Amino acid sequence: MTFETVHDLETPSVLIDLDLMEANIVTMQSRCDALGIAFRPHIKTHKIPDIARRQLEAGATGIACQKVSEAEVFAEAGFDDIQIPYNIVGARKTRRLAALASSAKVTVTVDSQAVIDGIAAAAQEVGSTIHMMVELVSLGQRTGTTPEAALALAKRIGATDNLRFAGLMIYPSDAAIRPRLLETLALLEAAGIAVEVVSGGGSGAISDMHLLPELTEMRVGTCVFWDWNSVSAGYVGFDKCAMRVRASVVSANEPGRVILDSGSKSIQSETIEGQFGYMAEYPAARLYKVNEEHGYVDFSAYDSLPSVGEIAHIIPVHTCVVANLHNQLYGVRGDSIEVIWDVAARGLVW
Repeated sequence: MTFETVHDLETPSVLIDLDLMEANIVTMQSRCDALGIAFRPHIKTHKIPDIARRQLEAGATGIACQKVSEAEVFAEAGFDDIQIPYNIVGARKTRRLAALASSAKVTVTVDSQAVIDGIAAAAQEVGSTIHMMVELVSLGQRTGTTPEAALALAKRIGATDNLRFAGLMIYPSDAAIRPRLLETLALLEAAGIAVEVVSGGGSGAISDMHLLPELTEMRVGTCVFWDWNSVSAGYVGFDKCAMRVRASVVSANEPGRVILDSGSKSIQSETIEGQFGYMAEYPAARLYKVNEEHGYVDFSAYDSLPSVGEIAHIIPVHTCVVANLHNQLYGVRGDSIEVIWDVAARGLVW
């Protein structure tokens, strides 16, 4: 079937406003350029090589993937500077990681000796070199370690064959982490250990970049599309959100309520203020419940209901999850479909 306009598409379908996406790419790159910070887009948001190429063409320095399986797809597509800011654990994963490092520059993060040793064994077996950043634990208290432990891990990396210490990683890189970062950098300098990279990340940390002059690069994914989470946090307005799920009204039999053909399998199941998405045409409507294939919308704020078959557009709560739910995304300008992207790394979460 040939798709020329959005009216040719079945619903639910995911539309990407190309004008907004392209503007978002330029805006993020310009912010980093103004501060002299390299931008490394995180491709887990879109999982599409063509979009990553557009980001590189705008000035990005390389890409970040979250898992080895994602990185393999992008390496096959020709990307040769890949960062995986994740603890890679398990013999099968580390062997694949080491094989990947034979054909591309691969940088990972670590926060323990166990992770270092597992990766080192695979790299030595394959004969490849893997770059490593030590992750500092942030106020978000996810993965990461302390300044003293970071020094010990850096020494371990430097003394291990087939590994190369690259620097430090922080997520999220809010300004509040700076004292911990400065302490770690001082310990490494005193030990004579060079730090090439200080890698920050997190959409919210964009506004703090100027407060962390030690950063050499920034990893952000959501900024390519933005979403309701981003709007709710105050990063952007809805007018910057490039992704919309095109949905149809399939039932409108009760006063003040309609049902859409888009549920948790197409718009995901995270919420903001008890809502599963923002209704672009009906901002006062509330998408208050989802089943797998149904979206329940409260229209009591309106005097009349949309008709069965009417199209509505939903700005997702979390764009990264939506991209991973669909086989294709449709790049549009107005009603015209300009590009159809296969989500090449869809479902690759290992």
